[in-house]
Amino acid sequence: MGNRLTYEGVDGHVGVIVSDIDVFDRQYCKEYSMRQFLGLAIASAFLLSSTAVAEELKSGLGAGEMIGPFTVTKCAGAEDDSVEMGETLCYRCKNGSRPQVIVFTRGSNEKLVKLVKGLDAQLGENEDAQLRAFVNVMDESRDVASDKAKKLAATAKAKNIPFVVPTEFENGPENYGINPKAELTIIFANEAKVVANYSVSKLDELDVEAAMAHLKKIL
Repeated sequence: MGNRLTYEGVDGHVGVIVSDIDVFDRQYCKEYSMRQFLGLAIASAFLLSSTAVAEELKSGLGAGEMIGPFTVTKCAGAEDDSVEMGETLCYRCKNGSRPQVIVFTRGSNEKLVKLVKGLDAQLGENEDAQLRAFVNVMDESRDVASDKAKKLAATAKAKNIPFVVPTEFENGPENYGINPKAELTIIFANEAKVVANYSVSKLDELDVEAAMAHLKKIL
């Protein structure tokens, strides 16, 4: 109920006036709070939805799956691996059951270059374990993919890693299930079986340290 105000008329009559001001204030505050709550609820739902989308991005074979053969064309890198530039082969088959890192990328940036350099260094440090790695560059155009592979190799200056273009150059080998929305997919395997998988929708999201941490799982 609102405020009760009494008054006395000129004739001595006493009356009561009920003010609705307090009722209005309480109703306004209630509606304002409800609008705030709904706004926060919608914002929270949006953030949770965005996080879920990021977390749900899956690309490539999962842990425990076998890595199948697929052909590629060598464009650059690994000058001492007995494979000629322009030669088509199955590097996955060449690497056999050795521990290996198979990188699929649609582009390049400083983070990827850092990752490749790190992998190249690890290959040199883990010769006894016969660690292997190769980088697959994909694009809608085979020629563009080849140019990207050569440029990445020149920038990274990796000595042990071959840079290749998959025969299925647009999205990688079908039996590997590379997500078209993923700019980077990395498969860590040993004994011809996937041990770990790392993928991001954008190269800018690449966490080099987090990706490299998976190496210890295959050595």
